[in-house]
Order: sequence, then C-alpha cells, then structure tokens
Amino acid sequence: MAGKKAQQKSGISGALAKGALVKRPPVVAILGHIDHGKTTLLDYIRKTNIVDSEAGGITQRISAYEIERVVTADDGATRTERITFIDTPGHEAFSGMRERGATTADVAILVVSAEDGVKPQTIDAYREIEKAKVPFVVAINKIDKPSANVDRAKMSLAEAGIYVEGFGGNVSFVPISAKTGQGVEELLDLIVLTAEIAELKGDPSALGSGTIIETHRDPKKGISATIIVKNGRVGPGMFVAAGSAFSPTRILENHAGKKVAEATFSQPIRVVGWNKAPRVGESFVTFDDKKTLEAYIEEAEEDEKKPRPAERAPEPAAGEGAMEKKLIPLVIKADVQGSVEAIEHEIAKISHERIALKTLLAGIGDITESDIKAAGADKDALVIGFNVRVDSQAAAMIERLGIAHETFDIIYNLREWLEEHLTERTPKIQVEEIAGRAKILKFFSRTKDRQIVGGKVTDREISLGHQVKIIRRETLIGDGLIRELQQTKVKTSSVQEGFEFGAMIEASIELAPGDVIEDFIVVEK
Repeated sequence: MAGKKAQQKSGISGALAKGALVKRPPVVAILGHIDHGKTTLLDYIRKTNIVDSEAGGITQRISAYEIERVVTADDGATRTERITFIDTPGHEAFSGMRERGATTADVAILVVSAEDGVKPQTIDAYREIEKAKVPFVVAINKIDKPSANVDRAKMSLAEAGIYVEGFGGNVSFVPISAKTGQGVEELLDLIVLTAEIAELKGDPSALGSGTIIETHRDPKKGISATIIVKNGRVGPGMFVAAGSAFSPTRILENHAGKKVAEATFSQPIRVVGWNKAPRVGESFVTFDDKKTLEAYIEEAEEDEKKPRPAERAPEPAAGEGAMEKKLIPLVIKADVQGSVEAIEHEIAKISHERIALKTLLAGIGDITESDIKAAGADKDALVIGFNVRVDSQAAAMIERLGIAHETFDIIYNLREWLEEHLTERTPKIQVEEIAGRAKILKFFSRTKDRQIVGGKVTDREISLGHQVKIIRRETLIGDGLIRELQQTKVKTSSVQEGFEFGAMIEASIELAPGDVIEDFIVVEK
C-alpha cells in the first residue's frame, strides 16, 4: 500500500517506538436512534444550543467537538481532562456517517430513550460499535419524561442482546436527562474511567495521522476536511494527505471555526485548502517535506488506478441498464460528502417499474452553472441540493431550460420531492382491463364479419361498443367488437352478470356455442 511505504519514508512508521508515549484524551462517539437525544446530550455538555440549528431538530451531518473537564481525584487533587465528542446522525439514511463515528472513536456512548427503548437505528449503532470493537457505555436518556421507564429500557436492551449491569451483563449504564442534566456528570465520569481502563497513548513528537470524518466545499475557501488526529501532531509547514488528495497546513481551524497553529492527538480540526476532496472515512498521514509528499501522492495515484477484484461491482443505479425503463438524469449537490452518501442511500430505495434515476453528478458545494450543464437540455432532468445554495448563473440556466430543481435541509423531504417528480415523469402505458365475461349459447347467422349470437353473462358485465377476446376451450382464437346488444329483445348499452342477451359481434372468427367472450377496455396508466 502507498500509505505504508510513504509513512516509512516520512518517519511516521515506528514513531511511537522512538518517541515518548503519553496519555492521550479519548475520542467519544455518541450513537443511537433518531430523536433519542444524542445532540441534546452534547448540547448540554457543551452548554450551547446545537439542536436549534439542526433542520427539523435532527442531526444530518457528522460533527466533532472538544471539551475540557475538571476531574477530582480521591485525594482531592484536580486535573483537567480533554474529551473529543463525535455527534453522529441517527436517521437510517446516514449509516455511513455512523460507521465512521464508531470506527474513529476510542469510546462510544449508546443513547437509548427511557420512553421508547431500543429502536432500529439503536441496533444498527450497536452493530457498528461491535464491528469497531470499541468499549462503550449506555446512556438511558429522557428519564425526566412522565412515561420514562428505566427498567423497561433495560429489558428492551436485553432483548436486543445488549446486557447492562444488573440485567445479565457487564455493560455500564447511566440513567440521564440530557434536557435537565440529571446524570450527565456521572456519565462523563464513566467516560473518563472507561478511557483510563483502555490506557490510550500517543506520541506527541510523531507526524500526525488519523481519520477524515467529513469534507466540505466553500465557495470562498475551497475544499476543507474535518479530521480527527489519532496520533502525533499536525502543525505549520506540513502537508496532510489522504489517498491522492492533499493539503498544506496553512489554514487549520478548531471545532469552533477559529484558526489554530497546530493540533495534537485526539483533537478535531478542519484543514482548509485541499487539491480535491479526500474520501470520508479514509486515513490521513502528515509530511514535513514536499518531496516525500509527492512520492506518496504518486504512489497513491498508481494504487487508485489498479483494479480492485475483491470489491463487488456496483449495482446499476436505480435501474440503470434496464433498457425498458425511462432514465431520468439527476444532479446531486450537498454540503458535505456524508450528505451525498445519505442522499444516494435514500435514492437507492426508490423503485418504479417504468422509470429510474441516473445520477450524472454527485458532489459537494453550491449548485453552479457547470452542474446544470451536466444535466444537459433534458427537460426531465432533476437537480437537488442539500444544505447548499443555487448560484445566480445556475439559477438563470435552470429558468431558461425549465429544469426542475429544489434545495432541502431535511433528508426525508428530499426523497418525497423526488418520488413526486418521478411519478409525474412516469411514461403512460396502455393496459387491457377485463370488464366482464359471457358464454355463447346460440349461433344464429352471419353476414360477412358480423354475427348474430345469443349468450349469457357469467362475470360482471358486457357493454355495447367494447372489444372482446374470443376464447375456445381456454385458448384465445381471435377478437371482435360488440356492435349491437339486446336484452329481452330490447336494445341496451350493457348486460349484467346472470342475464341472457342477444348480440351482433363483428369478428373474423366464426363464433360457436360454448365459446367465451371477454369484454375488455384499454386504459392508460
């Protein structure tokens, strides 16, 4: 792998063996089902109001925040502990973000509502924790609610295979109210204790390494990436690289958006100025000279060109390759790469028999004129944005071409809009619907293609002017048209089930007693 070789060249590999290892702060992921209070918990810890800034009151991006906590030892001495929290979305669409949160963390908090107990995304989050093999604690939230029942929540956890202390297992838990703060101090103490047991260490003299947790494109600043430093330091005069993407460390910002000179292990920082968006979830490494960086990038680019036989071929995009389906061009732009993933996840659920979405472009940043050009002049094209704007040039082109577009800040509203527009664009097809059946009892006469017959309606009704299929001994032998219809020798427009009739049927096949005629109409659907 390019990364391993480049690390050896830059002195990263083996740095921990050379440098003095010191205790490092924990990176903590908060995971759980949507609306179980993850962001409210982080909000209380930070004493800020993050929730109100989230569209619809739900977290739809991954965020990292750093806090300081004063810990008092048994002898009364105090020390300050840093903790980095990763807030992850609970909505089912954001599974990729939750996975990155779990794999980046040293400790996880699984938040469960004391009202609702375990829900689908609770189980998904638990699986990500297990997969990442990180220690975790359970926070049973919303104990301030009238319908809260901590024991019932514990039982719900046990039924899902998560056994807390006192309920058949050794998973530590704390009942809390993220709204009032009850139990939050105990939860923080438990996190610090769990991190101490894990004996987290880092080398402050090593070149920084860690994980890319999110990417963002700003129209003024360019491409930035939020990273978690898991070891070493990232400082001035360095280069950060992930795959073939790289950035100088000229602009580093902390979680509050303030410029910082450097960052060390367990800190979240935003690195601004990438040549291209690095892949979220990818590991990054740091270099202190450009020559070594260039060797790393060259090797990474070669690696990226190589075929990857172990990877499964991607599924056709929402019916791509199914030629009988009408393909609708789609352009997706979002604030961060994780949002793009979530949108693609939601789109994959949309299924239509006669229509399919074909993603032409999916990227980060505002919707620009070039994005609209990607959709071409196809009047059926759709352009969607998530937490982004439409610039003036793009807006003018959209209006000129008449392309349907919309921007959103809530993921499920986006999916509803797409489904509505797909329904509007679904091509109509003509379908035959059986209106009734009748059995021929008598054949009276024939003049050219017009035949006089008598029969009885056996199912629903037959109607004047309708087409019929002629079936003999369960085999379709032809079709015809009801030209005249009588009941008790009186002309009528239809005959109901159970009644006999006389009819003139135009057909090239000569009807015979015992034949069945199926009355059908052609409808557009």
